[in-house]
Amino acid sequence: MALQQRLQTRLSQKLVLTPSLQQAIKLLPMSTLELVDLLTQEVVENPMLEEVTAEDLEPPDAVNPAEAAKADDAGADKDQADKDQPESWDDADYEYFFGDYLDDGYRPHAPREVRELPPIENTLSTPGALADHLMWQLSLQPGDDDPLLRDIGSAIIGNLDDDGYLVASVGEIAAMGDWDTEDVERILRVVQGLDPVGVAARGLRECLMLQIAHLGLDGTATEMIVRDHLKLLQSQQGQEIARRLGLTLDELKHHVGVIRQLDPKPGSRYNRTASQHVIPDVYVVKVEDRYVAMLNDDGMPQLRISPVYRRLLDKDNDNRETRAYVKEKFRSALWLIKSVDQRQKTIQKVANSIIEFQQEFLDRGIDFLRPLVLRNVADEIGMHESTVSRVVNNKYMHTPQGVFEMKYFFHSGISSAYGESVSSVAIKQRIRRIIEEEDSRKPLSDSRIVRLLQDDGLILARRTIAKYREEMKIPTSSRRRVLF
Repeated sequence: MALQQRLQTRLSQKLVLTPSLQQAIKLLPMSTLELVDLLTQEVVENPMLEEVTAEDLEPPDAVNPAEAAKADDAGADKDQADKDQPESWDDADYEYFFGDYLDDGYRPHAPREVRELPPIENTLSTPGALADHLMWQLSLQPGDDDPLLRDIGSAIIGNLDDDGYLVASVGEIAAMGDWDTEDVERILRVVQGLDPVGVAARGLRECLMLQIAHLGLDGTATEMIVRDHLKLLQSQQGQEIARRLGLTLDELKHHVGVIRQLDPKPGSRYNRTASQHVIPDVYVVKVEDRYVAMLNDDGMPQLRISPVYRRLLDKDNDNRETRAYVKEKFRSALWLIKSVDQRQKTIQKVANSIIEFQQEFLDRGIDFLRPLVLRNVADEIGMHESTVSRVVNNKYMHTPQGVFEMKYFFHSGISSAYGESVSSVAIKQRIRRIIEEEDSRKPLSDSRIVRLLQDDGLILARRTIAKYREEMKIPTSSRRRVLF
């Protein structure tokens, strides 16, 4: 078959992501802080953008009436002159689509609700880390005759985890500075004598033994339980421990009570996770008999097109390069403002849809949380599920029941015997409440929890209960059993 060249037409449809659409999609999953950083950076890079200052937000009645009359006359003359002049540039469609953003003056928004921030005394400074606390104590040790104290001690402290345990062996620490293992062992004992007691231990048993020695309980039954029968104690085999040590249950109860007062994680008090103050993106406010979503614009820069740079688009400007540059920045600024506005409207739509689905939760609490999936909200607001997923990502909602992440409201449900769909979150809350009310000496097994839920009309498998229990980090019944 001979090869031939032909010309033919073909009609096809393609979905093209324009730069403006890509920008709108990029803004959706951003948190408020990320968006503020982006807008601040755009104001620096794009001269067509400017942030509205506090003076522009003054109410109209603050202006002198005489000055206002002069401004009106000047504005009327300017409007007449603008009518006589042709369009400033060819893309006149921007006047139609973005007319609200092109005025030289700024239209003040309606007065926003002033929300009270937490008091300054509730903002605590970051506590000192464990390493800093230990290094300070190490510097106070009499080490003039021991030049290795500071070097080996620093190496040991640098290899402690957040709980205060030593994660490197003596040999590994000795290899760090070509030290003798005897010197490392000697200085390790010095570090283990610092505060908090039990720090720099190489395991749970050694950590508890250091604390027992500090209490002066060497040679007692308390020490023997930790040293020789710690696994039996962890598995709640109290009678076996009492038989091996020749103790009565009352005597064993006293020693176990002492062990319970010990700290298995001595370093955790100095390595606490810093509290993060969450600023909600949406406030749910009850107006008369219904809830409405109000966007939190506090801290969000209000942007507008700079009137000074916009005048550079005049057709009389002979510098084509300058005019092309300004035109490009003008288009970029318009699409950014439009994308931010569209983002805010989309978030409010999704928030209002969530409110409609979760009315009972807002009134009565977590037990009345309804099952909800992305498709339910997407169908109601007429958007794609991926758009809803981007909106609820990294967003927080302030409700009468507390502050929740927006994606918290999306979860599966389980049908009850009464024909209702119950949220998996509500079922977890029910399981947690059952375990909290159980007898600690006779904890409920997963099978027993299944039967209790069946009495409430919830039919679940035992493996489902075990899965939910593990997600809530609740141990098994054998681990929850208390000896005394």
